Amino acid sequence: MKLTQYQVDAFADKPFEGNPAAVCPLDNWLDDTLMQAIAAENNLAETAFFVPDGDDFHIRWFTPTVEVTLCGHATLASAYVLFNQLGCTAGSITFNSLSGPLTVIRKGELLVMNFPTEKPKPCEPPQGLALALGCEIGDCFLAGDYIVELGSEGLVNQVKPDLSLLADIDARGVIITAKSNDYDFVNRCFFPKLGIDEDPVTGSAFTQLIPLWSERLSKNVLKAKQVSTRGGEVFGELLGERVTIAGKAVLFMKGEINI
Repeated sequence: MKLTQYQVDAFADKPFEGNPAAVCPLDNWLDDTLMQAIAAENNLAETAFFVPDGDDFHIRWFTPTVEVTLCGHATLASAYVLFNQLGCTAGSITFNSLSGPLTVIRKGELLVMNFPTEKPKPCEPPQGLALALGCEIGDCFLAGDYIVELGSEGLVNQVKPDLSLLADIDARGVIITAKSNDYDFVNRCFFPKLGIDEDPVTGSAFTQLIPLWSERLSKNVLKAKQVSTRGGEVFGELLGERVTIAGKAVLFMKGEINI
């Protein structure tokens, strides 16, 4: 069997930035164990697979170790492939997923995703979190991940976490964030429990961060940067119980899988 696979840098306007995702368009689903094996072989944060679903598409995402219920950057990458490689001329694309329907539209150079929000709630930091991050932490919130607000953008850049300790924290992952001078906020994301030590740019994290910073800054339209080594800009807007997450994408590679 031969499968076409694309590798796209999402939330980037040139190669080697943003978050790389593998995208495998399919006519029909493969066996789950085979899709997981492909994702492990790719060894990227996410590999997305999608199949036609009427006028829409059904999408699934796999890290090197597990299937996840929501992934932003691989959804962005999949929409990029459909619009720019597979000739999709529709005004919007709907991906049906474990997190419900997710739509993507083109707006100039941006691909704009519409996702459900996951509003964080204030909480006490879990035991061991400060030790795992190696710094004093400010306000702490919990949604799908623990979100820790630090005192400055510089502190966000300086954190060198103990990933083995972070993997013991009882949540999907840990996000650190701070207000920024050049952006509304910056962030970094760690998911060692999912086989991803530090994710370059995490679309799903912004379903939590945009509601949080919208409330803290009293504004609905936000510009952020995930300040990983690769880095990536994210443009967001809070729309009640939904949020738009927008960014650019570029094709890095097109290849063929032989299995």
